Amino acid sequence: MLREEHYTASSLDSLEGVPDPVEVPVTRASLLTTARKLAPGLSIVVLVSMAAAWLADHYTVPILLFALLLGMAMNFLRADASYRPGLDFATRQLLRLGVALLGARITADQVLSLGGNVVLVVTLGVALTITAGWLLSRVLKLRPEFGVLTAGAVAICGASAALAISSVLPPSPTRERDTLLTVVGVTALSTVAMVTYPVLAAALGLSEQQTGLLLGATIHDVAQVVGAGYGVSKEVGDTATIVKLFRVALLLPVIVIVALMFRAKSETKTSWRSAPLVPGFLLAFIALVAINSTGLVPKELPAAAGEVSRWLLVAAIAAVGVKTSLGDMFKVGWNSLAIIVLETLVILTFALTAIQLM
Repeated sequence: MLREEHYTASSLDSLEGVPDPVEVPVTRASLLTTARKLAPGLSIVVLVSMAAAWLADHYTVPILLFALLLGMAMNFLRADASYRPGLDFATRQLLRLGVALLGARITADQVLSLGGNVVLVVTLGVALTITAGWLLSRVLKLRPEFGVLTAGAVAICGASAALAISSVLPPSPTRERDTLLTVVGVTALSTVAMVTYPVLAAALGLSEQQTGLLLGATIHDVAQVVGAGYGVSKEVGDTATIVKLFRVALLLPVIVIVALMFRAKSETKTSWRSAPLVPGFLLAFIALVAINSTGLVPKELPAAAGEVSRWLLVAAIAAVGVKTSLGDMFKVGWNSLAIIVLETLVILTFALTAIQLM
């Protein structure tokens, strides 16, 4: 069981990239003590998550965006130290577990079914978008970490990727604010894309397979890909979902590359550089992909794991919202928002060009 000082963090620096806390023997008394410490913060996280789910069921707005906004509305609780342990637990352990469970939705057969050309197009699209984000951050006078964070979210899987990539970036006073801004930006643009991209595909006369590839390779969040794809047809929805899940699978190599890119730049070199290059939750991600690829897993289990992952990520983003001041969000300049829009246009333009050439 973890000692009390492990729960004093108040930012995303409590995620990956810091040494593991000292462990002490687990006893019933220590479990009860820890549960009491976590309960106030986790109760707020559960409350916000349930409210976000209710609103998402009644309005056509992504649940993650509701969780984020409702959490930010309760930022006043951050000043109370009794809530910090539970909030830190949600932004660390629950986030890790949620990202790891994404691996249960992917199999090697799904990737192979795409064909070499599609795999190449999607991979190049992700690589180009992240490179563009890094270059645009320099042009727009932003920190390169922010450019890679936003580009990774646009290129892979929206809010989930933003949280995962943020966890391996060097500690920074603005990392929590940057992550929140990225989540808001990619979620909003993903919703716009869900409505407009099918119309664009029809206007360009794309086939069902081409439309599925476009939607799966460009829309930010999984939920919006599913909504846009099956809103056109079952074939488009199936293609878009498989392509999107392959983008999710690229989360692993991207995180490793990002960790390598910024590993030497951390100001706290002792703690950051001594951390493992591949975090434990990504190893769990790989293991779940491998297990799910054996064909021995009942079909119900991946679906259940995906639902659990969804709720864990909602809880994590709700906790991040509580820990972030709304006032901090207004301190960002126009360039911080412009870079997300430009990255979205980069991956859309590349995908359209590649589809026309295939």
